[in-house]
Amino acid sequence: MKYLSILTLILAGLLLSGCGPMALVGAVGQTVNNAAYNAAERDLNNPKKNRSDQALEVAIANMNLGIEYMQQGAYENALTRLKRSLLAKSDYAPTYNVLGLLYQRLGDPVESENNFKESLSLDSTNSSAHNNYGLLLCSNGRRDEAEAQFINAAKNPLYDSPEIALTNAGLCVFDEKPQIGEDYFKQALNKNPRFSHALIKMADISYTRNDYELAHQYFKRYQENARHTAKSLWIGIQICKELNFKDDVSSYALLLRNQYPDTSEAKRLSELQL
Repeated sequence: MKYLSILTLILAGLLLSGCGPMALVGAVGQTVNNAAYNAAERDLNNPKKNRSDQALEVAIANMNLGIEYMQQGAYENALTRLKRSLLAKSDYAPTYNVLGLLYQRLGDPVESENNFKESLSLDSTNSSAHNNYGLLLCSNGRRDEAEAQFINAAKNPLYDSPEIALTNAGLCVFDEKPQIGEDYFKQALNKNPRFSHALIKMADISYTRNDYELAHQYFKRYQENARHTAKSLWIGIQICKELNFKDDVSSYALLLRNQYPDTSEAKRLSELQL
């Protein structure tokens, strides 16, 4: 399975570039900057603030800086900030969640798993941690365990992005259990009819079944809600070719050549004599 790189760490979501699963880090602090960190550090010396509140602010500020460093690829700095977050508040579950992602990026699955488990031991309702732990398990071939983590994430009624976890579940199990995987994609679209990752997967599934009209419906919904990738353009070309939509085929082929000239999809255009 192809796993995507972090697209955005708001971390509402490490949405992967293509069809692999997506990571999600909770919505704590979507804007991250040094001013926030400095303000939180100053609060430690503010006698009017509750000590516990001060520690939490410092933990959040350092975690956010750690996230920002992760986005920049400065992993050593990210690790330093995340450790400082835990020095301020050692039982802050979201920081362990981010550490799990960081250690996964550093190629240390053991430490990654330990941190995800710690995050969930501190807050078993943390859907973000369940989702991220599921990604780690799936990447290591532990698909049944991963599926359970994704479902734990999605079934939380307070989770505002269940479509992400459901789509990840579908992507993880699809090769071995295609019907169950498809059901997860459909559940994701029931939660969010505009979720592009599930839409393009359903377009691909429908095309493979020779249901070209349905495939085209999913594909149109996809392009209304997302920027094309090389993969999505290739799927669109195949669908439109079967439906004899020649102008659309030419248009998508041109986009694929111009925007993604070095991809395998662009090189395959010659197979269709385009």
